[in-house]
This record gives sequence, C-alpha cells and structure tokens, in this order.
Amino acid sequence: MNQPTETPLAVPVAVYRERRERVLAAMRAAGGGVAVVPTAPEVLRNRDTDYPYRHDSYFYYLSGFTEPQAFVVLDADAGAGEPASILFCRTKNAEREIWEGFHFGPEAAREAFGFDAAFPIDNLDTEMPRLLANAPALHYGFGRSIELDEQVRRWLDAVRAQSRSGVVPPTSLVDITPTLDDMRLFKDAHEHAVMRRAAQISAEAHRRAMAVCRPGMREHELEAELLYTFRRRGAQAPAYGSIVAAGANACVLHYPAGNAALRDGELVLIDAACELDGYAADITRTFPANGRFSPAQRELYDIVHAAQQAAIDATRAGVPFEAPHDAAVRVLAQGLLDTGIIARERYSSADDVVAERAYTRFYMHRTGHWIGMDVHDCGDYRERGAARDANGALPWRTLRAAMTLTIEPGLYVRAAEDVPERYWDIGIRIEDDAIVTELGCELITRDVPVLADEIEALMRNA
Repeated sequence: MNQPTETPLAVPVAVYRERRERVLAAMRAAGGGVAVVPTAPEVLRNRDTDYPYRHDSYFYYLSGFTEPQAFVVLDADAGAGEPASILFCRTKNAEREIWEGFHFGPEAAREAFGFDAAFPIDNLDTEMPRLLANAPALHYGFGRSIELDEQVRRWLDAVRAQSRSGVVPPTSLVDITPTLDDMRLFKDAHEHAVMRRAAQISAEAHRRAMAVCRPGMREHELEAELLYTFRRRGAQAPAYGSIVAAGANACVLHYPAGNAALRDGELVLIDAACELDGYAADITRTFPANGRFSPAQRELYDIVHAAQQAAIDATRAGVPFEAPHDAAVRVLAQGLLDTGIIARERYSSADDVVAERAYTRFYMHRTGHWIGMDVHDCGDYRERGAARDANGALPWRTLRAAMTLTIEPGLYVRAAEDVPERYWDIGIRIEDDAIVTELGCELITRDVPVLADEIEALMRNA
C-alpha cells in the first residue's frame, strides 16, 4: 500500500532524556549493569500485509521513537566519554522510504531523540556482547518474549566464549519492568497535556454519537461516527476496540460493535476512546436510543451516576486504590435493594449485600484501573513488598498526586425471574478519566454530558 512521505513531528527531547537518566540512576543504585528495552515487532495480518504498527509502550516511554525494529540500550557503567544511552534502529534507505515514508536513520534519530549514540539495528548482535562484557547485571523484561530471551542467550553465549581472555558475562538478570512500571504510574506535565487532548477528542466523538443516534441505526454506524471523529481530530487510532452495545448487548461487558439495530425504548452503551501520541483515553456513556430515558432506565441510571459521584468524591491522594470502589459499591448495593432487584427478604441492609458480595451478580468488575500509554496501564495495584494481612493479601496501593485512573461503576441486569421485569436487559456504565490531586481529582473527560437531563437535552437539540 503506497504511503506519502511524512516529516517527523517535534519531539520533547528533554522529557525522554530525563526518563532515561532516572532509569540509569536506579540501575547504578542497584549495582550497575546494562538495560535492554526493545520495541514491538511488526505482525503479519495476512499474506504480505501487516497489522497497523504500534510501538511498545515501555520503549516509547524511554525514547519517543515510533519506528519498528529498534532497541533502547542503557549502560549504567559507561565511563567518561562513553555513551550511556544508545538507540539501535533501521538505517536510512531511500528505496524503502518510497514505499513506507520517512525513516530517521541512526544519526538523525540520535540527534532528534537525545541519545548519546545510535547504531544500525543490523549491528545489534555485534555491539551487545561488547556492551555486556564484564557488566555486573543485565536488566530486561525476561519472560515477555521468546524471541528476545533467545536473542539474549546468544549475546551471553558470545560473551562466555571470551572467558579465556578474562571476559565474564553478567552474573545476574534483573527484571526492569517494575522500575519502569513505578515511573509510568506517575504522569508528568507532558503526559497530562497529551491525555487531556485525547480526552477532549474522545468526548467530542461521544457527543457526535449521541447527536446522530436514532432508532433503526446499527451499532456499527455509531462506531463509524466515533472513528471518524478520532481521525478527523488528529488521533492516530482507537485506544481499544470500541464497544457499542444496544439493548441487552450492554450487559456483555466487552461486547464489540456489531450489526444489531438500535430499537426505540432501549439504551445504547458506548465504551470508546482514542489514542493520541501514544496515550489513551477511556470513556463510557449510556443513553437512550430515542433520546428519552424510560422511568426504569432513569432510575438505574441515577443510581450508577450517584455511585460514580461517590467514587469521585473518594478519589484523592492518600487513600487506598480501593477506596473509590468501596464507595461506589455501597451506593450500588443500596440502589439494588431500593429497586427490589436484590430482595430485602434475603438482605436487610446494604451492608449485608456488600458483605456477602451479592451485588457482583449485577456489578462484576472493579470501579477503575490505571490509564496512560495503555488503556489498562501498567503499575501494581497493591503495595509490592509490604506486610500481608491475616488473609495473606498485600495492602492496596495508596493513591498519589499525578497518578491517572478511570472511575467507571455500572449495573448490568439480565432478564431473570427473580428480577422485576421493568429492569430486564438494562446495562449501564458511566466512565471518566481522572488525574489524582492532593485534595481530590481532576476529571478530564467531562466534555461529554453525564447527567441524564443533559444527555436528553443534547439529543433533543441535535
């Protein structure tokens, strides 16, 4: 497929250089060594056509470089005048650029992305044994890729082959992933700015879907409106497979947009957002296909909205990650009792519903997850290395300022004899993205309405 030649975008070089320096400092504190972080491989879709390429998030976090066939190598033991941060990438190839567009090549990439040195990717197997010779440790994400593990083995064998010359291989392997996870968990100002823009684009797409929605449309038609807005506003791709679920399909948590018709009197659940410059948004809204909530739909919607507001109020620096979930669950449990979806004959209070986890039949996921470069971003949810409780569980991680997470309670009521019929096959989820602050959180996805009255007004005035 022919592609036009593109010029490279401006790169915030200092951002990536500072991240590499932080990793090098952590490696030195742990005794030194060499770190290796590859980007993602290209993947064949069928015959001679690849899937659209997407870089590895860890690699991009340290480099800002989006081309395939590339490695970041960090040498914590580099001496004065020796390169500590090295990029391996494809060489310039005029003929290849006719087909694929612009490629930096090592020299231009070194300058554009602030590396100390850059080499052709074809030199990797020659340079790595030299860099690993006498290094105390090798830092990489072992076990994540069979191909990389095999490549590392060949490098170490090449170093071992020099043993008679007094050269020794690294004596320890260190998983670099936890160090990078902890760094990525706290977003800097550059990341927050990109995420806010991704959220704005995604919110505009949701508003467009609400505005054009009419009974008789198909789920995939609404999906097309979302994808159109993502690309029109400059996002590179959806952040994940868009969920557009009409009627009972909304009770399927990861339902992909299909061919089902939007029927008068039913709800539509859309969970969709874009990826912009390597960062994801994640928004869910639920709205009536005809623009008007029925009394039963409005009743459940207001319960979910109240649960989300309780979770938002509980989201701030200094509280456990679980605090927003606990707050949402208490509201949902009370709502399930008040509506009769959970019978009071069995549970006398919301505390009983929570204690016996009876709500999980209608709310089976957690209220949030980390978000960033990956829509389900990296980072531990529990405190690694902390003392375990009486049940053997680690304590939940404490929220800190600059962390980013979703807040997304829901209710999913399938048709069942023990559930009031007016609530059958109603699935509702409301999801926003939040930046944790010292005193609360900043919601960055509220450019799309969330109150039921506001949703109806948007659809009525479209």
